[in-house]
Amino acid sequence: SLLYRGGVLERGATRGDGTTGEDITHNVRTIRSIPLRLRGEDFPSLLEVRGEIYMPKAGFEQLNKRARERGEKTFVNPRNAAAGSLRQLDSRITAQRPLRFFAYGVGEVPAGAPPTHSRMLARLEALGFPVAKERDVANGADGLLRYYARIGSQRDRLPYAIDGVVYKVD
Repeated sequence: SLLYRGGVLERGATRGDGTTGEDITHNVRTIRSIPLRLRGEDFPSLLEVRGEIYMPKAGFEQLNKRARERGEKTFVNPRNAAAGSLRQLDSRITAQRPLRFFAYGVGEVPAGAPPTHSRMLARLEALGFPVAKERDVANGADGLLRYYARIGSQRDRLPYAIDGVVYKVD
């Protein structure tokens, strides 16, 4: 969760156990794909953007390669590497990790927000947030199944790991 007040990043937090998260502001400020200031001037005075911090596959391989060369412990998978990077007490370590961010929604829908989820994602992109390029709007069960098959066929070639497909009502 990224909280912006007046267009400026104020706080970054994890969802934690669903009730209590961790303040990771010092670490999210080091992730280049997270805007410290929103683009443009037409943004709500208070905006909570939700998304995922991840580590691309190539960055994960490089991180583990460097660890092996130094005789250090390697990470098991990109998700654990990203989560561990965010929990670092020293933000300089986090800054050295190849982390990226995708926005996937907002916490509280601000007044005047776009009326659909797909348009909200487009608005977040216009404000400077990266959003997944693989997103699409599908109609009906057949459209959902075609999207699922398309992502399934691309899964191994994506530059990041995915657990599967997430559908959201537009």
